[in-house]
Amino acid sequence: MKAIRIHNYGGPEVLQYEDAPRPKPALGEVLIRVYAAGVNPADWKVRAGDLKQLVQNKFPLIPGWDLSGVIEKVGPGVSQFKKGDEVFSKPDTSRDGAYAEYIVVRESEVAPKPKSLHHVYAAAVPLAGLTAWQALFDVAQLKRGQRVLTHGGSGGVGHFAVQFAKWKGAYVIATASTKNQQLLREIGVDQPIDYTIQRFEQVAKNVDVVLDTIGADTQERSWKVLKQGGLLASVAQPPDVGKAKRFGVRGAFVWSQPNGNQLAKIAALIDSGNLKVVLDRILPLSEGRRAHELSQSGHVRGKIVLRVKDVQP
Repeated sequence: MKAIRIHNYGGPEVLQYEDAPRPKPALGEVLIRVYAAGVNPADWKVRAGDLKQLVQNKFPLIPGWDLSGVIEKVGPGVSQFKKGDEVFSKPDTSRDGAYAEYIVVRESEVAPKPKSLHHVYAAAVPLAGLTAWQALFDVAQLKRGQRVLTHGGSGGVGHFAVQFAKWKGAYVIATASTKNQQLLREIGVDQPIDYTIQRFEQVAKNVDVVLDTIGADTQERSWKVLKQGGLLASVAQPPDVGKAKRFGVRGAFVWSQPNGNQLAKIAALIDSGNLKVVLDRILPLSEGRRAHELSQSGHVRGKIVLRVKDVQP
């Protein structure tokens, strides 16, 4: 099969579009014909070796832990899916990913694809969707009426987090650049902040939950907007425990886990019209290097997706 693999850590140039062996499903696994693969910051962080302490990978490695496709074959012990089922998945990041024509995934990591979405859009959902879901609902235990500030509200994780928080009945504050202010309003943000002309800490007050997708200085300035007992949940870098104590709040680092059941709930939200998927652009699988360069720029609106099987969206 054709795949993008890395044989060592490095920049986008280490991504090689080449032939690779087609995997076979073992006990409790399914073989999926990949139609599209989402691109996420985790992909280039793994490629660069930035996540070596968090994820153990072996070379050669196929990156990409976000996909939509059709089940080609089921392994022994699989009961929920059959050949021909349209599915989407966030697989285990320690295993080979979806920048390939085929991938083997555990049955528990798979859910039926949203019926209302083409594969190219469905592939943009699992990793960013589960990250936002787990941060807000598993870690923050978000409740109706609470105030949530999402940094990077027009990005991959951010645009899902905004919509989940709105669906839950929270008051939603979000930051984005000038050109993405309209998008923030379209996806339900109550209080959009243009970070190019406003300092968010001068505008956002008494926040229950900050979802930090940026890290660095943005995270540092976020402590003071939280109310006592509030939570700073970051998907970018672990918050400083000492600082959290000093401000009388909590900090948590969120690294999303595969979860087919939660993906099925997200699919239901999409099919009921409560969740919009925003794509920045669609590129062919062979342009994986370009996709990484764009993702690393930090100015992606929604998601970048690699089309693997050539069917039009």
